[in-house]
Amino acid sequence: MYYLAQTDQLVTDGVIDPAQADEIQSRARAAMIALCVNTLLIAGILAATFGLVVLLASALSVAVCGGLFLATGLLILRYGAALYRMFGNASALIGAGMLISGTAIELVAKVPDQAGALLAIVGAVLSGLFFWRFRAGFVQLRFAYGAVLVMAVALHLFGVYAAAHAFDLSGWPMPIVHFYAFAAIAALGLTLDLRIITALAIVPFAQMINTGTYYFTAAYVFYSPESTLSILQMSALIAACLWMTGRGSPALARQAGVLMIMAFIVANLCFLVGSIWGDIVGERLWGPVYGDFDGDWDAYGAARDAFRAQAISISEGVYSIVWALLLAGLIVWAALANKRGMFNAAMTFAGIHGYTQMFESFYDEPLAYVIGGLVAIPLAFGLWRLNNAWFKPQSPASTHEGREW
Repeated sequence: MYYLAQTDQLVTDGVIDPAQADEIQSRARAAMIALCVNTLLIAGILAATFGLVVLLASALSVAVCGGLFLATGLLILRYGAALYRMFGNASALIGAGMLISGTAIELVAKVPDQAGALLAIVGAVLSGLFFWRFRAGFVQLRFAYGAVLVMAVALHLFGVYAAAHAFDLSGWPMPIVHFYAFAAIAALGLTLDLRIITALAIVPFAQMINTGTYYFTAAYVFYSPESTLSILQMSALIAACLWMTGRGSPALARQAGVLMIMAFIVANLCFLVGSIWGDIVGERLWGPVYGDFDGDWDAYGAARDAFRAQAISISEGVYSIVWALLLAGLIVWAALANKRGMFNAAMTFAGIHGYTQMFESFYDEPLAYVIGGLVAIPLAFGLWRLNNAWFKPQSPASTHEGREW
C-alpha cells in the first residue's frame, strides 16, 4: 500500500533522519518520472501506428512495413544493449500494432458479416500465444509481449462486440457479453499488474444494467436508468474486492483495490442520479416499452401506470438522505482504516452531494443549513474521541501547527 508522508515534518519530529527522507523523495521522484516516460512512449507508439496505417492505406504495405518494424524491434530487444531497449520496444510495438490493426481493418472491409467472429477467434489465439510468451519469455521481452497481449485482448473483445452486433443480440445475452468483457479486462489487468487496465473493466460491468455515458454537443452525460439495481451491483463488486484484498497476493490486492474505487465512483454517480430523479426499480428492464404499442401513447401510458403501481418506488428525498448517511459512515471508516483512495473519493462525492442538494432541494430552506451545521460539530468531536480510543491519542491541534484547542 502507498502512504503519503510529509518528510520534512517527519525529520523535524525525529521520526526519520534526513538520509531516509532523501531516499523517500528520490523513490517518489523516480516513480513519477517512470510514469511520465511510459506515458510518452505509449502515446508515441499509438500515434505512429495509427499514422502509418492510414498513410500506407494498403494491406500489403501495412503488412510488410509492420513486419519489418516488429522484426527490427525483437532483434534489438534480444541482442541489443539495455540502453537501446526502449527503441526496441517502440519498434516492436509499432510493428505489432500495424499488423493487428491492419488485419482488423482488412477483415471489416472485405468480409463485414463474418468479421466479428473472425476477429474474436484471431484475438483469442493471439491472446493465448502472447500470454504464454509473457509468462515464460525473456525478461527483456516482457514489456513487448505484455503490450501485444493488450492489443490481442482488445482485438478479441472488439470482435466479440462486433459479432454480437452482427447477430443482433439483445435482451439477456448482452449482459453476459458485458460480463465476459469485464472478466477478460480484469484478468488482463491482473496478469500485467496494471491498475489502469483493471480500472477500465468497470465500463462493461456497469453496462450490464445499461449504466454508462453519452456525449452530445457541449455535454458529456452520465446516465443510470436503473440506479438502485446498479448501486446493488456495484456494492456486490465492492464487497468482493474487499474480501480479495486481504486474502490474495499483493498484485491481486492492488487490482482489487482500484476496481473497488471505480465501483465506488460509479455507485455514487448512480446515487447522484437517484437523489435528483428518484427511481422506479426495474421499469427500464421489465416495464412496458413504447415501441411495442405501435405508437398508441394512451395504451403505453396505461401499461406504464399499471407497472409503476406495483413496482418499488424510491423518492429523491430518500435517496438524498441515505446517500448522505452512507457517505458520512464511509468517510469515518476510511479515515480510521487509512484507506486514502476511498476517503478521497467519499469526500469528493460528499462535496458533490452537498452542492447538488444546496441548489436542488434546500436553496430556500435556511433551517436545513442550521441543522446540518449543528449536527456536524458533535460528529467531528465524536470522530476525534473515537480515534483517540482506538489509536495513538492525538489532539485536533496535531493537524493545526501544534496549538491546543
